[in-house]
Amino acid sequence: MNKPTTLVIGASENPNRYSNMAIKMLRKHDYPVKALGLREGKVLDVEIKKPGFEFKDIDTVTLYVGPQNQPAYYDYILNLKPRRVIFNPGTENLAFEKALTNAGIETEQACTLVLLSTGAY
Repeated sequence: MNKPTTLVIGASENPNRYSNMAIKMLRKHDYPVKALGLREGKVLDVEIKKPGFEFKDIDTVTLYVGPQNQPAYYDYILNLKPRRVIFNPGTENLAFEKALTNAGIETEQACTLVLLSTGAY
C-alpha cells in the first residue's frame, strides 16, 4: 500500500532543526516527503524547494514555521487542499486552524516526531 505524501514547511538542512529530524524520521518510516524552506537544499533524498513551488497530491502538511511567519503560507496551504495540517509545538495558530477547518481540512496540534515514534501518524 502506498503511503500518503507529507509536505514539511520550514524545512532545513541543519540536522539540529526539528524539521530536518522530521524529514529523516518520515523517510525512515517510508513516507514520501516533499519539503519547502527558505533555502534550497537536500535532506537524505528529499529536495528542499523555495516557497511558491507547486506540489501535487499532498495529504499532510506539517508546519515548522512560527505563527508570525505563517500568513505568507495561508493561501498556499489552503490551495494545496491537504487532508490535514499538523501544527508542531511552537507553531500553534488558532486563527489559521479555524480557516483550515472552515475549508474542510483537519488540523492537529501535535509533534510529528512523537506521532511517528508512537505509530499514531
